[in-house]
Amino acid sequence: MTGTSLGQLAQGIRVEVPVPVASDIEVSFVMPCLNEAETLEGCIRAANACIAQNQLRGEVIIGDNGSTDGSQEIARRLGARVVDVPRKGYGNALLGGIRAARGRFVIMGDSDMSYDFGDAMKFVSRLRSGDELVMGNRFDAAGGGGVQPGAMPLKNRYLGNPVLTWIGRVLFRCPARDFHCGLRGMRKEAFERMDVRSPGMEFASEMVIKATFKGMRISEVPVKLHPDGRSRPPHLKPWRDGWRHLRFMICHSPRWALLIPGIVLLTAGLLGGAAVAAGDVRVLGVNLGVHTLVAAALAVILGHQWVMAGMVMRVFGLRTEIGRPGAWAERIAGWVNFERGLIAGAALTLAGLAPMLWVVWRWAQGGYGTLEPTQTLRPMLVGATILVLGVQTALAAVIGAMFRMRRDADVA
Repeated sequence: MTGTSLGQLAQGIRVEVPVPVASDIEVSFVMPCLNEAETLEGCIRAANACIAQNQLRGEVIIGDNGSTDGSQEIARRLGARVVDVPRKGYGNALLGGIRAARGRFVIMGDSDMSYDFGDAMKFVSRLRSGDELVMGNRFDAAGGGGVQPGAMPLKNRYLGNPVLTWIGRVLFRCPARDFHCGLRGMRKEAFERMDVRSPGMEFASEMVIKATFKGMRISEVPVKLHPDGRSRPPHLKPWRDGWRHLRFMICHSPRWALLIPGIVLLTAGLLGGAAVAAGDVRVLGVNLGVHTLVAAALAVILGHQWVMAGMVMRVFGLRTEIGRPGAWAERIAGWVNFERGLIAGAALTLAGLAPMLWVVWRWAQGGYGTLEPTQTLRPMLVGATILVLGVQTALAAVIGAMFRMRRDADVA
């Protein structure tokens, strides 16, 4: 922070900030709060100092999540606007505060003194130049950022944050190198287009993922992470909240969660099944027989189911969440309509019944006695697998048609 340290502000140095009218506000500082009386004053004073020293037309908003330690009174005494958010959760508190913001730009940051709000001008400058989401990067030590000693547990610094950020960059091609930095800036209208809804800590991941989906201009600036100033443990639960971030990513990436694993499983099952459908084979000294055929049939069924589920989710189910699917998916969905899906399902079902009926015929020829597994088990497995694929295809066509009707009704 230029001219005034965070520590000085926390000790009570007053900073006079002009109060702009609502239509004149450029920057809104938004902080989530749940019993942050120990540190809230220092954060608000730091934000006010940034506003005053840089002659910003700004305001400070506290999204309060039901504090019982007097945090609201502290905020009001320092000129901040308090927005009561009854629904618990980090994301809910920020959503309430950001929706109430009157500025063109929003700077969000935690209210535990772990970030220096004097860094806000880095974000404001990028937003003024046209960027829509500006992420803080706590790991860019070369650029002036960095994690200060004692500011982040080792498991978060070397496992949680790097792994989750890597997964996000791979699954969604997001440019951010620090997915979970709590200090970031955005254009208010860009945030509204993101349609972020997560109530908890996964709010941070959802924001950058949806900004990427919508093709927004995303940039990063280096920031320092300081040890927070609270005497109590943080609200963050590393394993629980890390899982919530990962769960959000998996559920919004049907390509990697369903389509690609399904294609791999389906291909492996088809190749393995074709190799042993007619009889045992020996590969590298290993005998592959009917048990291999059972495993291959299972792989084909599961792979097909994953692919169908992934296609339905991507083409119809996640349009409002992650946007339009790629051109290839649109073409496939346009060709595989309700009628074609039912015809394909019926054809596969009949093809599967043929070898199964042959087994029944052999059984009848033998007087309905004991069947010889070496002669009848393979065609029975192959037929049953193809029949299941037919039923799954028909069901996928029905589900896809339902989603299509809902989508077309929404468009109309």
